[in-house]
Amino acid sequence: MATALAISYTGAKPVFVDIDPKAYTMDPNSLEFLLKREKAKKSGQKIRAVLPVHLFGHPADMDSITEVADRYDLVVIEDACQAHGAKYGRRKAGSLGTIGCFSFYPTKNLGGYGDGGMVVTDDHHYDQKLRLLRCYGERKKYQHILKGHNSRLDEIQAAILRVKLKHLDQWNEERRKKAELYTRMLFPLGVVCPSEKKKVRHVYHLYTIETRKRNALQAFLKKRRIETLIHYPVPIPLEKAYQEMGYRRGDFPLAYQWSRKILSLPFFPEMKASEMEEVAEGIRCFMTSK
Repeated sequence: MATALAISYTGAKPVFVDIDPKAYTMDPNSLEFLLKREKAKKSGQKIRAVLPVHLFGHPADMDSITEVADRYDLVVIEDACQAHGAKYGRRKAGSLGTIGCFSFYPTKNLGGYGDGGMVVTDDHHYDQKLRLLRCYGERKKYQHILKGHNSRLDEIQAAILRVKLKHLDQWNEERRKKAELYTRMLFPLGVVCPSEKKKVRHVYHLYTIETRKRNALQAFLKKRRIETLIHYPVPIPLEKAYQEMGYRRGDFPLAYQWSRKILSLPFFPEMKASEMEEVAEGIRCFMTSK
C-alpha cells in the first residue's frame, strides 16, 4: 500500500498491472498491454513512470521492464524497500532504474530502530530536486524555493544503519542459506516454495509459500504456537482506499489468486535449524491429517 500511496500523495494516479506468478513482481507483458491500451485511448492522461516493486527480496524482471519503459519514454523508479543487497545481473536492486527507493523500517533486511528511508539516483536533476524536497525546499538557510517536506533521516538512525550496513551481505547470505534449508524441508510436503529466477540474487526478506489450504494451515500452525503472516491478503486495487478506480477481481486474476494462497513463515538470519524443523513438522502434520 505504501508504494501506491506515495504516487497518490504527489497528485498522480496509480495504475496497476498483474504479476509474474513465479516471482510475484510486475509482469512486463501486462505492463506493455496497459501502455498500448492507454496510448490507444488518447484520453489526455499520460503515464509518466513505471514503478516495479522488488517483492520479498526478489528483483523484478528489470531488463524487460526497462526495455518497455524506454520505448514509451517512461522514468523507471524502483521500490527496493524489501530488496536491500539483492542483485539483478551484476547490479544491485535500486541501481537499475533512474531512481531507487529503500525503507529502513526495523523489519527490513537493513533496518533501523525506527522509521526511515533513502532515495538514490545518478541523475543530476532528480538529485537536486530530492535534496530540496527532503528539507522544506530549502536551498540555503531561509531560502525556500519550493514546497518541500521534513523527510530527513535522523542522526541516530543514520549512525545505526552505517554500522549495520557493513554486515548486510553476511546477513543476506545467511538468509539465502536458511531459505535453501527451508525449501529442502518443505518441497516434499506439497506446498509451493519460493523460487529464484535467472540473473537474480534473492535476499529473502520474507520466506513465503503457496497453498490452497492457506487459511486452514495458518490456523493449524497457530494452535501449535507457530505464528505466520499473510503478505498480502488483498491486492491494492481492490482495497477500499482505491475503490473509486472501479477495479474488479477479474482485472488482476493472478494477483487475486496469489493473495488467496500465500503464507509467510517465521524467518530471520539467526533462525535455528531446529526452529525451522518445528515449522516444517507442523506443516507436515497438517498435510498428512487432511
